Amino acid sequence: MNNFWDFSVWGWMITFAVLLGSLLVGNILKRAISFLRESLTPTSVIGGIILLIVAAIYKAITGEVMFDTAAFGTSGTTQLEIITYHTLALGFIASSFKTTNTKLTKKRTGEIFNTGVTTVSTYLLQGIFGLGITIIATFFIKDFFAAAGVLLPFGYGQGTGQALNYGTIYEVEHGFIGGKSFGLTIAAFGFLSASIGGVIHLNLMKKRGKLVISERSDGSTHSEAVEENGEIPMQESIDKFTVQVALIVVAYIAAYLLMFLLGNLLPGMRSVIYGFNFLLGVLTATLIKLLMNFLHKKNIVKRKYTNNFLMTRASNFFFDIMVVAGVAAIRLDILENYWGIILLIGVVGLIVTYIYNRVVAKVLFPDYYEEQFLMMYGMLTGTASTGVILLREVDGEFKTPASDNMVYQNFPAIAFGFPMMFLATLAPTKPILVLIIFVAFFAFMNVLLFRSKIFGRKKK
Repeated sequence: MNNFWDFSVWGWMITFAVLLGSLLVGNILKRAISFLRESLTPTSVIGGIILLIVAAIYKAITGEVMFDTAAFGTSGTTQLEIITYHTLALGFIASSFKTTNTKLTKKRTGEIFNTGVTTVSTYLLQGIFGLGITIIATFFIKDFFAAAGVLLPFGYGQGTGQALNYGTIYEVEHGFIGGKSFGLTIAAFGFLSASIGGVIHLNLMKKRGKLVISERSDGSTHSEAVEENGEIPMQESIDKFTVQVALIVVAYIAAYLLMFLLGNLLPGMRSVIYGFNFLLGVLTATLIKLLMNFLHKKNIVKRKYTNNFLMTRASNFFFDIMVVAGVAAIRLDILENYWGIILLIGVVGLIVTYIYNRVVAKVLFPDYYEEQFLMMYGMLTGTASTGVILLREVDGEFKTPASDNMVYQNFPAIAFGFPMMFLATLAPTKPILVLIIFVAFFAFMNVLLFRSKIFGRKKK
């Protein structure tokens, strides 16, 4: 029996208090320091870097890992990794519960499809360069892990959670010492690439007179967004936000049961299956949403239980916690032999992502290519929220279709991106073969992406 004064009781609470406290400090610094305010760096990244610096100072003074002290329970570092793992899925589930009444035209459907294909093509391009760099590095660095570069598309393209998932698989199953921290560090570099690179691009375009920075809105929220017709009231016998959280957790537990079943059926794939917690969470949330919509149409369920505004708030909360915990979980001491490779991968990732998405936006999205580019570049170096931050600078009211493209592109992106996720598990044993497949897959995706240009010219 635990005593209430034991750290085993308070460890998790202290961990969350430190994470949330760092977010508050990061927000204060961002408001107070003009450089941070203008950099567009997400507050969650600033909060994570603050904890990273504090932990480094603590270790330099005491020789101990700050998050592994008794105050954080048995292992605060492990707790941070677990929090990052779960909040990735919870954030995606909350986003999946959001509904829309937008009707898509043939042109808009094509643009959304192209956005999804661009997303996967960028993953592949990042994977090609990242894997190519680390394969070459094995000729110069003894016992270096050849597949480490595959973490570039997961850190840049998919964010902190997936970088941790695959870093864990590489570390636990394939002996890549520091694999988790390697992936998390790549993800942190991605946020910096999105923020700093985005600001530099905005300033250059503004000086050349090619870009008009949008006036930022006051961020006020109208009551219609909080409570729409036909929905349950904000406060009844149960609070409306409590209902949203309950649906998210139920969907996640359903995903866990599905992972448990698949893990027992395919024990050799168990780590990969549990690494796809966010994807299976999206699946179960979508099924629950479809069931609820069906029951509502049949008038069995009289009112709507999900609310887009509250689900957005929930997803943003989970993603903020995911990022700050992921950055704080980085072990700088483990990476002392990898910094040169990490910096090289990070810089190359920034350059190829910038150039490729710039070209695609100009060719396929001429009506709003600047908005499309900033959204895609921000999303494919950071997260969806980073893409929104950059997009707001030029399209504060979301008048262009770029924001909708980001939301709906997930469906084609998941469909085409799924094979790459499986290939990433093969990379540790057959890195050169996977690199060749990535190149071939990238070529195919670009034929698909530029189909109208390629086959249109042939017809002429």
